[in-house]
Amino acid sequence: MEWLQGKNVVVGITGGIAAYKSCELVRSLMRDGAEVRCVMTASAERFITPLTLQTLSGNKVASNLFDLSSESEIGHIKIADEADVVVVAPASASFIGKIASGIADSLLATVITATKAPVIVCPAMNSNMYSNSIVQGNIDKLRRHGFIIVEPSEGELACGWTGRGRLAETDVIALEVQKALTPQDYAGENILVSAGATREHIDPVRFISNPSTGKMGYSIALAAWLRGAHVTMVSGHSSLSDPHGVEVVRVKDCEEMYKEIHERFDLADILIKSAAVSDYSPSEKSEQKIKKSKKQLSIPLKRTRDILKSLGRDKKDKILVGFAAETENIFENSQKKLEEKNLDLIVANDITIPQAGFAEDTNIAWLVDREKAEELPLMSKFELANSILDRVKKIKKK
Repeated sequence: MEWLQGKNVVVGITGGIAAYKSCELVRSLMRDGAEVRCVMTASAERFITPLTLQTLSGNKVASNLFDLSSESEIGHIKIADEADVVVVAPASASFIGKIASGIADSLLATVITATKAPVIVCPAMNSNMYSNSIVQGNIDKLRRHGFIIVEPSEGELACGWTGRGRLAETDVIALEVQKALTPQDYAGENILVSAGATREHIDPVRFISNPSTGKMGYSIALAAWLRGAHVTMVSGHSSLSDPHGVEVVRVKDCEEMYKEIHERFDLADILIKSAAVSDYSPSEKSEQKIKKSKKQLSIPLKRTRDILKSLGRDKKDKILVGFAAETENIFENSQKKLEEKNLDLIVANDITIPQAGFAEDTNIAWLVDREKAEELPLMSKFELANSILDRVKKIKKK
């Protein structure tokens, strides 16, 4: 992820069985280009060795507040000053209580007290401990002081209990680290994204659809959340997992997508409609599976409702972004769609070009608005998502 490149991430580890997961977190952050420095509490060293984390991070692990070699240059202040972000994973109930009370009796607690960088706290503990009112009060206190809390997940715990208390997944924590380092230029904006493919059923087992996987829309939703927006995504069929931090509404066909988007449109500042919606649906759906026969089968079709055009008629001060998957006359067809549907921006691509069609991780696109058209080079869909958001930002400023 681009916002982690060259950033100094301090990973704090406290005493708990989930400490072993910090190894995976360190590797994940380093793969995304971060420089990682690990700081352990004495209790953490009972669960995982400093040598393991030092080998993974490539940096000396700090743990002793009174280490003469590091404290000769006031080591805890140096770590605090150089940090771009501090993430504590796992954070025990005891450690949370100490930093909430301003107690700096360990190197890690001292670093957190001294740093001006964002601090992310990832609790992990027994479910009864986590629900304890004192622990919850300490967590709320940290939130009020600007700490970022990554809630634990539910599941089977090491103690044998089942409930909330498991350390959040590594990819979730890594995304929260990235968000803390990403400029929040969309803070306060409500963005509505549509994604995936609709399915117009012929009978209970057959349908009309398209090859869309939802990768583009899901990338847009995640990129917008990382940049501070409140994001709602209405998704047709996709095998992708819900993007972290995004409210996801699942739909099946065009009518459901029409309904869900219209219900949420009034609260949106920006709509980015990347879903591949079927243009036609069967005039009648068979309630039973149509049996195979020697006769030819004719299926009468009807036009589905044009969701984007219906929104463009009364968009007021909202920004509308549409997509155009074309096979010819990319620029001309995009301009026509821009005018006919009263859009602010069209993202167009030629799906016949290698690495730019459905199900690809990359794309080659045109960004066409009312003033100019820009052809973008081959890039990942996440990079394209950010390019789209950059252009929308410019449109909003006009």
